[in-house]
Amino acid sequence: MFELSIRDSFGAAHRIVGYPGKCDNLHGHNWIVEVVVYGNKLDKLGMLVDFKKLKKALREVIDCLDHHYLNELEPFAAVNPSAENISAYIYHSLAINEMIKDKCRVKFVKVWETEKSAATYYGEMAK
Repeated sequence: MFELSIRDSFGAAHRIVGYPGKCDNLHGHNWIVEVVVYGNKLDKLGMLVDFKKLKKALREVIDCLDHHYLNELEPFAAVNPSAENISAYIYHSLAINEMIKDKCRVKFVKVWETEKSAATYYGEMAK
């Protein structure tokens, strides 16, 4: 089994509607996103998936979030744009990405809201 990991970042504002404190107010973060993918089969170059393709796939997802008010975006119309929900959104977006889905699987997406606080989404855990 092989694992690859990449990181990227984006800046965006949000609020946690109904939160009993300051997070209910509009505020922003410089979010850091870590993605880990895995698989067994290497290509003829000895790679699971080209880092360049993996980075491009992630960039396409987070470009839709970058410099936006997340609460106004369709993925967060019914849920708060918490770090947990953002990590799940990025996970599911990458899991269906044509550039990578036939080469590897997403293991998890970790979204850092601050340098000390992060949320990780693993998708549906096997039973």
